[in-house]
Amino acid sequence: MGLVAAVSDNRGPAPHRTYGNWRRPATAGIGQLGLAPTVLLLLGLIVVVLSMLISVMLALGLAVVLALVLAPLAVRDRYNRTLLSRMTTRLAWNRSASSGSRIYRSGPLGRTGHGTCTLPGLAASSTLAEALDSYGRPFALLSYPSSGHHVVVLSCDADGAALVDQEQIDVWVAYWGQWLSGLSTEPGLVGASVTVETAPDSGLRLQHEVQSNLAPDAPDLARAMLQEVLAEYPASSAQISTRIALTYSGAARPGHPRRTTDDMAIDLGNRLPGLTSGLSMTGAGAARPLTAVELAEAVRVAYDPAVSPLIEEARTMGGSGLSWQDAGPQGAEENWDHYRHDSAWSATWSMSEAPRGEVLSSVLNSLLLPHTDIARKRVTLLYRPHDPASAARIVERDKRDAIFRAKQGPTGRARDDAALQAAEQSAQEEASGAGVVRFGLLVTATVNQQDDLPRARAAVDNLAAPARVMLRPVWGSQASAFAAGLPIGLVLPLHLAVPATIRDNM
Repeated sequence: MGLVAAVSDNRGPAPHRTYGNWRRPATAGIGQLGLAPTVLLLLGLIVVVLSMLISVMLALGLAVVLALVLAPLAVRDRYNRTLLSRMTTRLAWNRSASSGSRIYRSGPLGRTGHGTCTLPGLAASSTLAEALDSYGRPFALLSYPSSGHHVVVLSCDADGAALVDQEQIDVWVAYWGQWLSGLSTEPGLVGASVTVETAPDSGLRLQHEVQSNLAPDAPDLARAMLQEVLAEYPASSAQISTRIALTYSGAARPGHPRRTTDDMAIDLGNRLPGLTSGLSMTGAGAARPLTAVELAEAVRVAYDPAVSPLIEEARTMGGSGLSWQDAGPQGAEENWDHYRHDSAWSATWSMSEAPRGEVLSSVLNSLLLPHTDIARKRVTLLYRPHDPASAARIVERDKRDAIFRAKQGPTGRARDDAALQAAEQSAQEEASGAGVVRFGLLVTATVNQQDDLPRARAAVDNLAAPARVMLRPVWGSQASAFAAGLPIGLVLPLHLAVPATIRDNM
């Protein structure tokens, strides 16, 4: 799912600034094979040749076995997934279905301790605390004891691009690239995510704002006009929220012992003012850290959208007081292509290919805007910045692998030549100071009735085309993908059974 990009831009012949040069990580190999299958093929051929000295039939049998072993690694589908990956996904799903682990029950009649509604799956062991940053602002600190990760979440009031000059948008994008590049020097940072969620506005916030500011002696005409606004505005409006999750590792580093939750609270509390102020020039608006209650409310609404009006009403009366132990669903059931959670059904897609060529800064607008066929839509960009040392190794290795693939055939293919040119450009940009970020994208569509899922799937397919991204359903892993799309800082590659380094070489 991850792709590598140098955080920089380039001007095309068009008057508007364009962006591109995204590259999928790939290792040198023969044909469709990666590095590890290529090494296996060469060793297997050596064994076959040596076995011919003993018996031709033995050599033929070994050759057939070698072909059967390599075939699942050489056959790829339109999403660039190997046959072996699809087979292991299906086997893992069958094992999960037979063991009953795809069904989750919590609450008083569930299996969780003390009748709580903790989060299911990868976030089940997470704990939530609250601390103060150096500005005195409370912030939520989400911890994962199993991985030693600690997460802070920022809430942004994005300005939007409506009625904004293109020059200002280009400045925002440039500062956003600079902010992302700066994450590579953040000590202990292992991942970041940006979640843009669209949902229908209940109108309770507007109603509370109007009623609290309405003058007692207001004219009847003004009162009638405001009542009409309160009645009609929520029917066609949407609530858009933007949250940024930063995931840090508390593991021991050279010269630094393993850090506890209290240590991370002090460390991150000192960094948050700089991180939030750096977002002011990116178009993110006024950024602030989420409190523990606000993060619990956001996760609770994602799992059970029916409680959204109740939570908004509770906020107007002083707060909901929701705890992290009650932020999860009471019931959830994972299916092959969708996820049932409390009062809603969801389907999640992941990006299998970034836009080819150069695109404008507005390329994702259609994907981020609300849609009438989707009750709640969540688009999450996942980032894994590389530190300067590893970034240099990555781009140089990528360049060598691109040269190897381009020289395999007697005549180079146009796609291989373009890949080589892009790899060389990435290496030059990194050498001049650009950052290198591996990124992915998740899209989650939530509906209130199961019968609405087909229309939601068709809507996402239609929205992906103008965005020029190739999306594929996350078959067999809908629960994990749903959790990864939430602003809770899950770094999926670090939770895989097979390490990411091995998967990248397959």
